[in-house]
Amino acid sequence: MKFLFCGLVLWLLPAVAFAAADGEHAGVLSILPPLAAIAIALLTRSVIPALFLGIWLGAWIALGFEGGVWVGFDILAGWTALLDTLGLWIRDGMADPDRVSIILFSLMIGGMVGIVSRSGGLQGIVNWLVRFASNDRRAQLTTAGLGVAIFFDDYANTMVVGNTLRPVTDEHKVSREKLAYLVDSTAAPVATIALVTTWIGYEVGLIDAAVSEIAGFDESAYSIFLNSLAYSFYPVLALAFVFLVAITGRDFGPMLEAERRARLTGKLLRDGAQIDQGAIESEELLPEPKQPQRAVNAVIPILVLVFGVIAGLLVTGDGEQLRDIVGSADTYQALLWASLASCLVAALLGMSQRILTLDEVMSSWYAGMKTMMMAMIILVLAWALADTTATIGTADFLTQSLDSFVSPILLPPIVFVLAAIVAFATGSSWSTMGILMPLVVPLSWALIDADPELLPLLYSSISCVLAGAVWGDHCSPISDTTVLSSMASGCDHIDHVRTQMPYALLVGGVAMLAGTVPAALGLPPWAAFAICLVVLFGSHRMLSRPVTP
Repeated sequence: MKFLFCGLVLWLLPAVAFAAADGEHAGVLSILPPLAAIAIALLTRSVIPALFLGIWLGAWIALGFEGGVWVGFDILAGWTALLDTLGLWIRDGMADPDRVSIILFSLMIGGMVGIVSRSGGLQGIVNWLVRFASNDRRAQLTTAGLGVAIFFDDYANTMVVGNTLRPVTDEHKVSREKLAYLVDSTAAPVATIALVTTWIGYEVGLIDAAVSEIAGFDESAYSIFLNSLAYSFYPVLALAFVFLVAITGRDFGPMLEAERRARLTGKLLRDGAQIDQGAIESEELLPEPKQPQRAVNAVIPILVLVFGVIAGLLVTGDGEQLRDIVGSADTYQALLWASLASCLVAALLGMSQRILTLDEVMSSWYAGMKTMMMAMIILVLAWALADTTATIGTADFLTQSLDSFVSPILLPPIVFVLAAIVAFATGSSWSTMGILMPLVVPLSWALIDADPELLPLLYSSISCVLAGAVWGDHCSPISDTTVLSSMASGCDHIDHVRTQMPYALLVGGVAMLAGTVPAALGLPPWAAFAICLVVLFGSHRMLSRPVTP
């Protein structure tokens, strides 16, 4: 990891010479807070102090702006910045209604999981799934399959799959690092390319806003999105790689070490792993031994959650076609309604069968919420860091640093890498999409000069914004979905990042070099996908070793 960050910094140094502070951003200083937070988190394996330090540094740099204009860094303002870290940035990081909705949704999901666990529902699912998941490979395939099946929202996907399948993978000595990888690498990739998801409305909205500024271009935003799917190499390859790893039983790098530790010693977590073990293994979450363990007590609340989100999207959306309804829906309201309904149904099922009393329902609901607290703290800190990077112009600096290197053929791969860097540094794929889409679409149109034969470059560039954002998000230790995946899987967060990053880097590298670049040079996307799959399979075969020698 040390060499990774050194290489990243050295790679950026030539661009720094062309990107001094210009009034809208703080120049090279703007990349220091996220880089410091990420480096310290990886080196110390302690994410909360790293995030706090990154926020403090960002708040310090932000004091150099007056009226939104950069006037210079005040080295004596460190104490003021420290006070602003909690009194301004972290406080305001929790104030956004959408972010509060995510916190409430996550806490309610934790509470629902606590109830269904206490009522024996999760154990019932485990008892049912073990009939298929008879070994470690099938347990991993079951996890990956469920991750693809819950395609409509990445948050719901992560929470449901991680919490539900953890007992199954534990039973077959699959490491928590592998479970977190399976959860994380199916959630966002499938959500970003499926035709009807909570992501699609956001993505299509960004595309629509960007193309509306282009005179003479009348293709609908949804049509542009559908055309861009042909170039979505990273999300598709990420999903393919998950199943490849699960089927072959072969791993490499830190993941191989984690899997061999789990298989040979039975240690699902490394010694010294930092998770809220007391909350996860709380006696308030364990089912009563003499009570029935019925899978239906978990299946019904989960189905209520899944279909509740879909129903909420339909109720809050507006339009004649399904894509228009989902695109205009209030996603966060739908998530809150569905999480509340699933909690109520879980409680009613437990009490109606006389498995739980009202007091036991409340204690297990609270115990389930406790398992979410550490993740919520990290989420709030990650949001605060993202706010500071937006204020000091981190994304603007990165974009302008590479502006002079853009050419029509190189645009898609450059956009892919730039989106990954921004998402990695800010920890937010959605923010990356929102920042880059308005810049990339007009730039793409200007470079192709309205030439119909070069139109695929526009589609590819748009796809690279979306795919690169997911790639960087997968590698970033300050990403909210990465944090949620660690938490739902009961895995040390930094261990999850360390084991997933080599896989994400391999898939991202193959996607760019064997997919995006050849497609930009004119190779049909289907042929590029075929080459990518062959290269990915061969690379995995050369790098990996059997978990069980």
